[in-house]
Amino acid sequence: MAVITYRDALNQALREEMQRDGDVFLMGEEVAEYNGAYKVSKGLLEEFGPMRVVDTPIAELGFAGIGVGAAMVGLKPVIEMMTWNFALLAIDQIVNAAAKVRYMSGGQIGCPIVVRGPGGAALQLGAQHSQAFESWYAHIPGLKVVMPATPADAKGLLKSAIRDPNPVVFIEGEMLYNLKGEVPEGEYLIPLGKADIKRAGNDVTIICHSKTVAPALNAAKSLADEGIDAEVIDLRTIRPLDEAAILASVAKTHRCVVAEEGWAFAGVGAQVVDLIQREAFNDLDAPVLRVTQADVPMPYNKHLEKAAKADAGKISAAVRRVCYKD
Repeated sequence: MAVITYRDALNQALREEMQRDGDVFLMGEEVAEYNGAYKVSKGLLEEFGPMRVVDTPIAELGFAGIGVGAAMVGLKPVIEMMTWNFALLAIDQIVNAAAKVRYMSGGQIGCPIVVRGPGGAALQLGAQHSQAFESWYAHIPGLKVVMPATPADAKGLLKSAIRDPNPVVFIEGEMLYNLKGEVPEGEYLIPLGKADIKRAGNDVTIICHSKTVAPALNAAKSLADEGIDAEVIDLRTIRPLDEAAILASVAKTHRCVVAEEGWAFAGVGAQVVDLIQREAFNDLDAPVLRVTQADVPMPYNKHLEKAAKADAGKISAAVRRVCYKD
């Protein structure tokens, strides 16, 4: 199996879906001539031409709206946001148009659009460019929200997202583009709404997604040296949430920590904890704890930024608390 980067896995998914289906096209800022701000669309302009790989002005609301309209008449647009922070300018088209058109048309008009790009914090990009918005979009009925953590998941989930008949918000990890991993060649699909057990364990469940998967696995590795056998569940899709996978793991381990990149208030973890306390209360031997970023705008200062982020040390500390080791 080939070892490629997360960036190249996304590129492979786009290329294969554009080869398979002539209705798929890519549009966004710098996606054509510049090969994308993060080079995800490298080589696609040469292969598919300017009618299917379309550079746009810096006008997120405008090209998101063009994508929604194209999807409504049967095309399958993939709209690249240079970052989800910029997509704030397009949120009206994503939330008010794409998410609702099937419902408001009585099922007569679909909207098979994928809006994709990097989200969350990178390194010292400041408060306005370091935001994790997955809980915002997951709040909206009509949208699916997907967040791959590995190159293989990036390929399999993006191909499924492009084939999905509904609007999909596809949030990539800005710090994951250079991550390498084994990726199946050719046809490889991962169904949306299916979590993945990244590490099996018996003592405690760590639930995570996107950029918190690697620190969760690092925490699990160090905790094993202390005699704590942690299971790591990668949600992969935030909405629909794989409730069965979460509940099955908690029923096995009886303890749980939820780690996410975003803020705690009304975050993804709050939804997960709500599910566990409703459906698995009697399985719990300890309260569920959450690890999130600090409740402040992301600092630019390097040391403050590091202190604000969720990391392996904070996840390990939370696990020790639910295991009553501290």
